Amino acid sequence: MRITRIEPIPILVPLKAGLTTKTAHGEHIDSPYVIVRVHTDEGLVGLGEATLAPRWSGETSPGCVAAIRDLISPALTGQDPTQINVLRTRMDRLIRHNPFTKAAVEMALWDLAGKAAGVPVYQLLGGKVREAIPIKLVVGAFDTPKAVALAEKFLTWGVRCIKVKVGLNPAADLERVQAIRELAGPDIPIGVDANCGYNAASARQTLRRLHPFNILFAEQPIPPGDPCALARLRQATDIPIMADESVFTLTDAYHIVTAAAADVLSVYPGKNGGIAGTLEIACVARAAGIVCSVGSNLELGIGSAAMLHLATALPVIDSETFPADIIGPLYHEADMIRQPLALGPEAARCPEGPGLGVELDEDQLERWREK
Repeated sequence: MRITRIEPIPILVPLKAGLTTKTAHGEHIDSPYVIVRVHTDEGLVGLGEATLAPRWSGETSPGCVAAIRDLISPALTGQDPTQINVLRTRMDRLIRHNPFTKAAVEMALWDLAGKAAGVPVYQLLGGKVREAIPIKLVVGAFDTPKAVALAEKFLTWGVRCIKVKVGLNPAADLERVQAIRELAGPDIPIGVDANCGYNAASARQTLRRLHPFNILFAEQPIPPGDPCALARLRQATDIPIMADESVFTLTDAYHIVTAAAADVLSVYPGKNGGIAGTLEIACVARAAGIVCSVGSNLELGIGSAAMLHLATALPVIDSETFPADIIGPLYHEADMIRQPLALGPEAARCPEGPGLGVELDEDQLERWREK
């Protein structure tokens, strides 16, 4: 089997009314993503998804399309798509960084490898270690009444874990978290995610004041780039520290664990440059004696499926303690796949078909394609 061409398709999918989100990075109202199809001479087509956000990785939809069209597709055409390690190296030599762009192509290669073998991707990763993946829904950093109303909606759905966005204003953050804790009661786990919004001093003070609300984790309280500062913050609190923006690459993971800067690494294919990149980082976490949690950039159906296969197969992804963020399709007007994924409300399940186990919905593709 040989690759004949790689097709990037830009799309723009809005979030559902009332389910837009707000973080220290800004508001997420719509998603300018790219769907990728890797075509082969045997008629099999692999699917990938680039969940692009300039504030997150520096990548844009036009940039992703250009990188795939002008660099990656010419270099990979004629190659065996099942030789994923070789093709990852080739992409890395072509263009630096651009993890979400590379991940979209790489997950399509895994999709093809699974389809060619007639097995789900999780089987290529060693098989299932869990049937269900607990998930959490996310409440944006809105004013307290709006945040409480959203949390109440999620709890009515049957959600059993909530993540609250913080990092914009410590006083407002504390008020928001306290109100949601009072609404949820003592038995619903609540984590917080600052998305780099605090400096070291405000993070230390805010985490101390959040402690009475029984916080499951504090995700990326300070900006990346200083693992020692994150380690000092970890030593100053009993709330488990989750590193997210600090862990894009394998080298990032090495620096975080050698500094003892986190209790949990947030991982997912887009941020890590693909499924294989997440695998490598998971091995670093396991060697360091810590666990991983599946994060999110609010993926659609294809990207979420790739995350489900990883969470299904990797023991070090501790979704039982730190539920996953495999939730993007719940927030969007469309998921781009024919059969919706089984996402909660308490736990998600991995699709069982060959490859990623999802099919592209051509009608949705045409509706949301950027012209």
